[in-house]
Amino acid sequence: MSSTFRMRRVALALATAAVLPLALVACSDDSDGEDGASGKKSTAARDDASKDAADDATKSADEPFGPACSSVPKDGAGSFDGMAKDPVATAASHNPALSTLVTAVKKAGLVDTLNNAENITVFAPTNDAFAKIPQKDLDEVLNDKAQLTSILTYHVVGQKLTPEALEDGSFPTLEKSRLRTSGSGESYEVNDSAAVVCGNVRTANANVYIIDSVLMPKK
Repeated sequence: MSSTFRMRRVALALATAAVLPLALVACSDDSDGEDGASGKKSTAARDDASKDAADDATKSADEPFGPACSSVPKDGAGSFDGMAKDPVATAASHNPALSTLVTAVKKAGLVDTLNNAENITVFAPTNDAFAKIPQKDLDEVLNDKAQLTSILTYHVVGQKLTPEALEDGSFPTLEKSRLRTSGSGESYEVNDSAAVVCGNVRTANANVYIIDSVLMPKK
């Protein structure tokens, strides 16, 4: 074999060795490009899904809950959206299930007090809650402004309470004594005697928890 032929073979081998890594790098870059794009798309999809889940959780946490919420009007001033636009006494007046409470608030002269208060929580007894009180006793309370005021202000806490705050809470009321709350999830009680039947209702100045019994302050 001539020296010229051997030199040509060596040169060809060296050229092949130089080109091969470049080809492999090019293939790797192409593959990474495709996989990278796919990976970025997957990551973006996961991020979007996580954001949607977080948004849904926040939305769910902000929504009213409880069996009596289904009886609230779907639209108009008495709906959840409508009540959120009005201060609490006005908002309650648009809810048919709270008509007895509204009558009591008017008799006690507390409409302006409640409407002008800022960042409060109202535990609002339903008509059925008032119906548990014997009619004679209820009439006496409704006609005794001092006693009525004491009972109604016992249902008001001077801060906005979230559902989480009710899990194991004790709060001073406008009546100057305290009430206790307990529960979790969508099941809460006040003073172990009144159940929240529609909670986390928003008004312009208050969070409202509709309850199934009237609370009585300790004498």
